[in-house]
Amino acid sequence: MEEHDGVLQRRVLSGETRVYAQLVDRYRERLGRYALRMLGDRDDAEDALQDTFIRAYRALGRCEGPGGFGPWIYGILVNRCRTHAAKRARTRDIMVRSEMELATTPVASSKGYDGLRDTIYRALQQLPAEQREAFLLKHVEDLSYEDMETVTGVRPATLRMRVFRARDELRKLLSETVLD
Repeated sequence: MEEHDGVLQRRVLSGETRVYAQLVDRYRERLGRYALRMLGDRDDAEDALQDTFIRAYRALGRCEGPGGFGPWIYGILVNRCRTHAAKRARTRDIMVRSEMELATTPVASSKGYDGLRDTIYRALQQLPAEQREAFLLKHVEDLSYEDMETVTGVRPATLRMRVFRARDELRKLLSETVLD
């Protein structure tokens, strides 16, 4: 039977440091998907993910509250993704790559499922970071608005508006792509 996150956390804090690998294994895939969707680059996503696990390990004793380890580590990852995105924005690299990818990627209908997935991915990348973050946390990671508040530090009402605007903008972007 799988141990609860809190039990694993207490074991790590009591000196069983190898147990931390179980927490990493439990969250790696989901956190990795989120980081990739937020950052759009595998290397950046992996860097943010590794940085998240290191920071979480060092600060594990500060992980408290009703939400527990899951929302807490998502909060760390969200901050790491924001930091990585801000670094890229300063160098303007993201703008150049995004424009090149959009200009050279074939239309979704010519590639079937993979093309549709790529089209959705490109549409997500066009959203403002705050909307993309809220949309992914709600609809991909399936977090409640309360857990999203724990992760982002943003009030649920604001998060609901960001999710609403993201959905609205995605509808527009995807309908334009399908009609083209």
